[in-house]
Amino acid sequence: MKLSELIKGIPVLQIIGSADVEVNDIQFDSRKVGKGSMFVATHGTTVDSHQFIPQCLEAGASVIVVEDIANVATTDATVVVVENTQRTLGYLASRFYGEPSRHLTLVGVTGTNGKTTIATLLYRLTRGMGHKAGLLSTVCNYIEDEAVPATHTTPDALELNALLARMVAAGCEYAFMEVSSHAIAQERIAGLDFNGGIFTNLTRDHIDFHKTFDNYRDTKKRFFDYLPAQAFAVTNKDDKNGLVMTQNTKAKVHTYSTRTMADYRAKILEEGFEGMLLDINGREVFVPLVGRFNVSNLLAIYGTALCLGFDNDEVLRILSTLHPVNGRFETIGSRQGWTAIVDYAHTPDAVENVINTINEIRKKGSRLITVVGCGGNRDKGKRPMMAQLAKHGSDQLILTSDNPRDEEPQDILADMLAGLTEEEKQATLVIEDRRQAIRTACTLARKDDVILVAGKGHEDYQIIKGVKHHFDDHEEVRAMAK
Repeated sequence: MKLSELIKGIPVLQIIGSADVEVNDIQFDSRKVGKGSMFVATHGTTVDSHQFIPQCLEAGASVIVVEDIANVATTDATVVVVENTQRTLGYLASRFYGEPSRHLTLVGVTGTNGKTTIATLLYRLTRGMGHKAGLLSTVCNYIEDEAVPATHTTPDALELNALLARMVAAGCEYAFMEVSSHAIAQERIAGLDFNGGIFTNLTRDHIDFHKTFDNYRDTKKRFFDYLPAQAFAVTNKDDKNGLVMTQNTKAKVHTYSTRTMADYRAKILEEGFEGMLLDINGREVFVPLVGRFNVSNLLAIYGTALCLGFDNDEVLRILSTLHPVNGRFETIGSRQGWTAIVDYAHTPDAVENVINTINEIRKKGSRLITVVGCGGNRDKGKRPMMAQLAKHGSDQLILTSDNPRDEEPQDILADMLAGLTEEEKQATLVIEDRRQAIRTACTLARKDDVILVAGKGHEDYQIIKGVKHHFDDHEEVRAMAK
């Protein structure tokens, strides 16, 4: 593609050199640059890639995109100066891949918890109604039936547009994607044409990146601020930030709630580990999902489906067939009579929600044994909060390792223990080895007891000292359940 075609309509401050040059590919990773590449120099979280421009020129880059011409020595390559290279990368990626989001009905889901469940079940519901669809999620990306491994909640702009282009080529009509706060802050979704946005909830998370809760909230809000007038926004009225998210949006706002007046409402009529009987906008429907948090998720799905123009009766019918997403309140029975729940809960709010749900439906006289840890190199402030909430809602708490990454596991466990009283510490088991912690919980469990293994959910690895090791909570639980 010619540079002149690529930058048409994209704000550019200055072009030095020929705009008639051919661009073979776009890269922001200097190691991937080759002959005819466009290199977009971005300011990353830890590295400013402007410093790698000489290597890119040596590798044969034909175009360099920068924020400051002072970063580029005299060169035969064309230099494009823009105000924000991260944002520009999104627009360039979209143009290079044929603006795929314009050829799809694209819906983004943002919030702290529930993104994966909502995006995934919307993808399944849409396909269940006979439409071709794609999914971009934490667990896995899908282009119709084709699974594409996910490395981030929201891919970088190049990968994102490449995946969307593959969806278009596969005949997909719809695409559902999780939109993380990192993706919004880092402009990964710049240039995408969203038809709708969903807000789930907002609780403490990623403070290590955003520094303050207000920054985290305002980053999420930016997604709705930029939705166009022809789009829709479906927001959770039960969350105090639900209407804050949409107060400046141009999109048509729809609300959902389990507690107050809203466009889409629901209440639980009956509940057990096998599912819930719900009243949704005056209609009864049984769903094979559990928990009040999932009632909110289902309302977001139901409301979005109606905003997309799907038939109400058909939506309710398919809702009754949708099963939990891998690692989201996933139930595993045992030969010994206990039940294990594997859940991705890795924030204080998520841990509290899952524990409250289990306590509402477990048998009288049974016990809840919770196994939980916290990730390394992440928000340290939530560690004591998670331990405290887990302890107060459980009969037995086992603190263990999650993904320690570059931190010492014992330091993470010490941070968690700081949330407990001395008496609570004495009643808590601390087992650094996660496999041994799970096995201990299963050994302690009696008939009708419930074991919650929280924090990793769908993940099948642990990162220890920066090295990824295979580890799957499901495998460990099932080995003990035989």
